[in-house]
Amino acid sequence: MRVFVEGVGLLGPGLQGWEAARCVLAGEEPFRSAPTVIGPSELLPPAERRRTPVPVKLALAVGQEAFQNAARDAASTATVFTSSSGEGETLHQMCETLASAEREVSPTRFHNSVHNAAAGYWSIATRSREASTSLCAYDASFGAGLIEAMTQVVSWRKAVALIAYDQPYPEPLHAARPLLASFGAALVLTPEASGRTSASLGLEFLPGEEKATRMSDSALEDLRLGIPAARALPLLEAFARETEGEVVLDFLAETRLRIAVSPC
Repeated sequence: MRVFVEGVGLLGPGLQGWEAARCVLAGEEPFRSAPTVIGPSELLPPAERRRTPVPVKLALAVGQEAFQNAARDAASTATVFTSSSGEGETLHQMCETLASAEREVSPTRFHNSVHNAAAGYWSIATRSREASTSLCAYDASFGAGLIEAMTQVVSWRKAVALIAYDQPYPEPLHAARPLLASFGAALVLTPEASGRTSASLGLEFLPGEEKATRMSDSALEDLRLGIPAARALPLLEAFARETEGEVVLDFLAETRLRIAVSPC
């Protein structure tokens, strides 16, 4: 499969937006870790904005940046959302409620708990009626999302946005499933090159246990290993360096993804 990249969005520790992060990933500036800052979404009306959970804000932020960079209409573009964690804070609150004497769960809390909550808020925010897929594959969630998005682009011959995001769980869930920090990345993928295209991607499966591409910076490598959505970092680094080459991404057991990257 071969697709083209029109827009990129990125938000993570010390990676505050794609434009700033690109200099770090290209090796032009040192990486300095800092808390991920997720501002309120300008896409949502005030009532929706107040009850939007943090992971949804993260997904909206990186998705919006990718579409702005692509100069493409989000309302007319299909989406693939992928997350290994979903909305952990809401899940924690619901578990506390169900373990108490008062077991009623509010409708708002319930609809925020479902795995496609980000997709629902996105459709409200962008007024999109295009197809949307929400999936999860544990540590392989980014790779699964990339496969799904590329498959849709090739099959439908239409643009598709991939939005990957993860948010740490609160305790005691965090002890069982630790994630280092909030991290989100988004790609707007198209079947043909345009004036906004920055790179092309070709994908193939690798059987066996070939080593995944590591980050050149040890702190960024810690992020890659510590947050499933940050498995995207080697690919984003290849975009930032604007060099032709191959990136190997972790996927399922004894399977890897080899991505051929060519700058455009």
